[in-house]
Amino acid sequence: MRRGKRPGWMLKIGKERIDILFRMAEDEFQANPQRSHRYTEIARNISKKYRIRMPRKWRRRFCKKCYRFLRPGANCTVRVTGGRVIFRCLECGHIMRFPYTEEKKEKRRNKIESYTNKKGTDEQIPVSTHNKCGESRGERKPY
Repeated sequence: MRRGKRPGWMLKIGKERIDILFRMAEDEFQANPQRSHRYTEIARNISKKYRIRMPRKWRRRFCKKCYRFLRPGANCTVRVTGGRVIFRCLECGHIMRFPYTEEKKEKRRNKIESYTNKKGTDEQIPVSTHNKCGESRGERKPY
């Protein structure tokens, strides 16, 4: 084994442990918030030790300053403004801003799919064959 490089099985176990710890922190938060903060700290240490990137769904669930587990409505506020999701930790006051371009792209895709599917039939209309005026691309009006 090279120095600083971990085998794949170790990384897989590390990812599983991080996921388990965050799920436990989520379940435990209501009864014992200090324990959920400790689970978050342990998961973060595993991530650092094995050089594993924190999964996206858990990356937004802890404060980047005080490393506390965040539960929206309980110890953090969540606002959506100007293409960003803003998390504010109520324990230390730190503000984290995340873009939500992925969510916008998903919404656009769903909107396009709903327009391309005709309701009541199985026939689909490809988006690229029509322009905004409703004319086909091959046909043009004579001037």
